[in-house]
Amino acid sequence: MAFSRSDSTCTCILTPIITRMDSNDLIEELNCSICLDVYKDPVTLRCGHNFCWTCIDHVLDKQEVTGNYSCPDCREKIPDRSALYRNITLRNIAECFLTARPDQEETGVFCTYCDSPVPALKTCLLCEASLCGKHLKKHSKSPEHVLVDPTTSLEDRKCPNHKKILEYYCTEDSTCICVTCCLVGEHRGHKVEPMDDASVKKKKKLRTVLEELTSKREQAEREVQTLQRHNKKVQRKLTSETERIATLLRDLRKQMDDLEKRVLSEISRQEEQISLSISEKIQQLEIKKGELSKKMLYIEELCNTKDSLAVLKEQESEMNDLPNPEELEHQDTKKDGNFLCNAGDLDKNLISLTLHSGLSNMVSRLKKEIHIEEALDILLDVNTVAKFVQIDDDLKRACYSKNQEHPDSPERFEDCQVLSTKSFSSGEHFWEVETSKMGSWMIGVAYAGIERKGEHSYIGNNDKSWCLCKTNKKYSVMHDSKSIQLSDKFSSQRIVICLDYKAGSLSFYELGDTVRPLYTFTSTFTEPLYPAFYIWDEWLRIRS
Repeated sequence: MAFSRSDSTCTCILTPIITRMDSNDLIEELNCSICLDVYKDPVTLRCGHNFCWTCIDHVLDKQEVTGNYSCPDCREKIPDRSALYRNITLRNIAECFLTARPDQEETGVFCTYCDSPVPALKTCLLCEASLCGKHLKKHSKSPEHVLVDPTTSLEDRKCPNHKKILEYYCTEDSTCICVTCCLVGEHRGHKVEPMDDASVKKKKKLRTVLEELTSKREQAEREVQTLQRHNKKVQRKLTSETERIATLLRDLRKQMDDLEKRVLSEISRQEEQISLSISEKIQQLEIKKGELSKKMLYIEELCNTKDSLAVLKEQESEMNDLPNPEELEHQDTKKDGNFLCNAGDLDKNLISLTLHSGLSNMVSRLKKEIHIEEALDILLDVNTVAKFVQIDDDLKRACYSKNQEHPDSPERFEDCQVLSTKSFSSGEHFWEVETSKMGSWMIGVAYAGIERKGEHSYIGNNDKSWCLCKTNKKYSVMHDSKSIQLSDKFSSQRIVICLDYKAGSLSFYELGDTVRPLYTFTSTFTEPLYPAFYIWDEWLRIRS
């Protein structure tokens, strides 16, 4: 049979042929007569014998001393070393043989009866011998000769008590046993079956388990992919939100700087205007002081003269320009009332209005940008308040009280709870609640259909409400009677509740020196949600 010398196609052609051939017969044809191993880079001499290139090269090195080259097998003369030809076809056959039997090469188990190391195809447990293809054909086919994959570990395949082959499986004790164990041993009378049958059954179960595990792994892979997509989506949102907040705060800082400049400019303008007005008033008063000083000096001279005639003559002329004492008293009284006003003063109203206008614009911008609305009109519903709760007149504060009496109503809670008059069925909202340091409380939301009496009427103790709880100085969240303890201790009595109805998110935050997240519920809200409160021993107040 002729083989193609193409390296890329030879292996594909030879593999099925080599697989069908007896490995023992084939290896004898593929062994180099010098190294007794499968050919490596074989070359052919003119006489037709083949050798590994390195093997024949080493032999020729020794023959070079005498100058006479010959074939190691047939001793035919070789004219020189140039008479060596690479046998590409034989090389491909040898490589294909090694590739086609990787499992036999890896086991390291060789035929017990072959003189050279020939890979074994099977091991007989009865004979405790490993067999190549050639000896396997001659081996007994009787049932007691159990053939398995090549192995050197035979003790674990025999009964430790009777040293016989394990052939059966005891279903009662779930263990492999020999025939003696079945007949006279400790497994006598037990339900047993051939190991092959038990193996088939177990493989069937294992395949079922494998299918389930495969399904779960595929589900896990889908979940991983979903999480990876979600992570990318979140990262994009975080990047976008970072840019949005940075732009917003940068614009607010610019607006604050502009507002500061406007307010300070207005203050400077008023300062300049007031200073100028006061300077003008001072200048006028200095002139008037000079005139008055001259008149005072003249009057003093008249008062000090002894010439009566001179005094009386001046009364008729110069004294006519001087005001009389009654007029002076009237002018002084009038000036005392409006002197400072005429001098000018700081216009605080103008400054306040400038600040208010600028800050109002920024607040409006903030409200538009943050997409969340503060719920300002949350009031406690007197029709739902329990008899142990007192509500202040502003309907914002509730405290525990044993002496409260309220008319019976189907909407009224039996024990220490109250709902808000307002409900939410869309949008994003937040409200703030201040609590007492002592006592117990629950803060959350509930559907209108929450029970009003009994154990399941408590907020969080049913599937119609969600809440943050404080009991015995410990904090937790609860929904549908399932409670989760929160390990962190609260450092503030101010709690902010954020509701995103469409997204199905209800979050609680602690509002102290910083805003600290406490817990977030995720659900699908199907009815309007009412802010809900439970009070025991102390009080709470809606700050919104």
